Amino acid sequence: MRTSEAGKVPTSRIAVLQVAVIVGFVLLAGAFWFFQIIQHEQFHEMAENNHQRELALRAPRGVLYDRDGRILVENRPSYTVSIVRLHTTNLDRTIRVLAAVAGLEQRRVREIVDRARHLPSYRPIVVIQDATLAQVAAIMARRLDFELPDVVVERVPTRRYPTDAMAAHLLGYVSEATEAQLAADSLKPGAIVGQAGIERTHNRDLMGTDGARTVVVNSLGREIRTLDEVEPSEGRRLKLTIDYDVQKAAEDGFKALGFWGAAAAIDPRTGEVLSLVSLPAYDPNAFAGGIDRTTWNSLNTDKLRPLQNRVIQGRYSPGSTFKIVVATAALEEGIVTPDFKVHCSGGATFYGRYFKCHKKGGHGVVDMRHAIEKSCNVYFYTLGNMLGVDRMHKWATRLGLGVKTGIDLPNEIEGIMPSTEWKRKRYNEKWYAGETISVAIGQGQVTVTPISMAVMMATVANGGTRFAPRLVKAYDDGQGWKDLDPPPALETFRFKPSTYSAVHDGLWMVVNAAGTGGRGRIPGLDVSGKTGTAQVISITGRKAARNSEKDLRDHGWFVFFAPRDTPEIAGVIFAEHAEHGYLAAPIARHMIATYYAKKRGEPLPAFSAPGMPLPTPPQEEVPIEPDAPRPVADAAGRGAQAPPPQTPTGGGR
Repeated sequence: MRTSEAGKVPTSRIAVLQVAVIVGFVLLAGAFWFFQIIQHEQFHEMAENNHQRELALRAPRGVLYDRDGRILVENRPSYTVSIVRLHTTNLDRTIRVLAAVAGLEQRRVREIVDRARHLPSYRPIVVIQDATLAQVAAIMARRLDFELPDVVVERVPTRRYPTDAMAAHLLGYVSEATEAQLAADSLKPGAIVGQAGIERTHNRDLMGTDGARTVVVNSLGREIRTLDEVEPSEGRRLKLTIDYDVQKAAEDGFKALGFWGAAAAIDPRTGEVLSLVSLPAYDPNAFAGGIDRTTWNSLNTDKLRPLQNRVIQGRYSPGSTFKIVVATAALEEGIVTPDFKVHCSGGATFYGRYFKCHKKGGHGVVDMRHAIEKSCNVYFYTLGNMLGVDRMHKWATRLGLGVKTGIDLPNEIEGIMPSTEWKRKRYNEKWYAGETISVAIGQGQVTVTPISMAVMMATVANGGTRFAPRLVKAYDDGQGWKDLDPPPALETFRFKPSTYSAVHDGLWMVVNAAGTGGRGRIPGLDVSGKTGTAQVISITGRKAARNSEKDLRDHGWFVFFAPRDTPEIAGVIFAEHAEHGYLAAPIARHMIATYYAKKRGEPLPAFSAPGMPLPTPPQEEVPIEPDAPRPVADAAGRGAQAPPPQTPTGGGR
């Protein structure tokens, strides 16, 4: 018994050993299979990269032109400096030497390298974009001395934008793709993509296709010979609808008058954008070569918000410019005719509240044309009361307000055109008829973007066809220029002849008769327009904040088209804190004069701001007093019932 038990011990040990050997061989075989089959591509690529290096040849982005073929954005040669970790034996030393030679902060270089450690070691890490010639010379000298064999200097195309940041928000800028963009668009690390403006919305067209050069390198990383080279192909060239001279005229006008703000000009026959301005702006060239942290922080902390595209992202009260919508709605709905008259004695009472007109003594008896000319608040209070907020909403949106315009720029926002349904959804409250009165003169909760105001004026100018503003006119992919087919109109309705005549006559009188738009007048061109003033803060709020450092002056609007009967240019000027809309009119005047000087082959005009005699006071309306009675809420928090709307008699109130 003991002998048999003793004999079993070696046998069991041998069995365990055999199992261990078998398991070991299985694991070894599995490892061979994993490395040779599953990870074959990766190790093959790494092996190849021990003596081969593939250098990306970045494709030049497509050049941007204005409508006349003038270059707006082009490419220039620049140099990038990268570290290839696969060819380094001491990465810390490379970082120290490169920082010292290039005059960079060592900490900054190390941060860049650390952020890219997850990338394959054979992928170059771009440390310097748009290196100076002095940096390139110093680095190349050290490479010849074998001090920086793992550093690569490459020549790449870089964007060059106009000087003085002209059309910055329209054109946009480029920079290295973010992680999200790399994943979404299947791009290679280090890809340069559009981040704003046309550069972003038409990025796919503009990017082109990168090429590559495969070279043989020695153990020190120096290139021995080229094995293969695939040339990059340039992106599509785009011809924009923008007129360089009209764009410059608008920006020159703002600078001459010392205003910030926004402007847009549109061809009302096609929807083509002739100019698009947002000020203050930024220099897109700062991004093209890799923006430094100090500049980026200053742009983001600047109280003037230079990165905001005010044309499509600024939302403001329209003031008296909204009276154009109210007049159109009342005439198209058949509520009144152009001869409908209202007596203005300086104000009128609606629902127990007294609403003032801007002219203390009143305008007397006025019809539609003269009410537009003189911007009579009482007349438009009356029309708004007769229409109701829902019909004003209907026509405002048909003309392009309170909705996105569809312009091919990123991050457009829409204004607010209130309605009974809008208030119910947003506040779970009913709409009060008294609120309609303030909306009728562009106050209350109605807000607009400058681009939507330009679309509204273009639609009024052409008599009822609303186009989405478009910025690209033609493209060239190497086969010559091809015009883009214009998109269909967003909405087409024909104004009644009486509507077209009355509104156009009234807007012509604003500029050429006794209205507030006289500073936009150009003899022989029949400029038509409307001024407006938008509150920044209520009257009571202004008094309470008199010691505030914020600029609380009102904004000024001027919307326009020319000529009256066959309009070719329409648009908007929004002047921040200009206090009065008429002060914005000279900018539009300069844009229109420039447009027609080019058309006639005449010398381009210099900017001038004529001092025209103006009515006193020059404001378009006195805003609703903030301490006026409001609808009273009941115990449950619901608004109390307001009196029903009353239709005025012929004389109005």
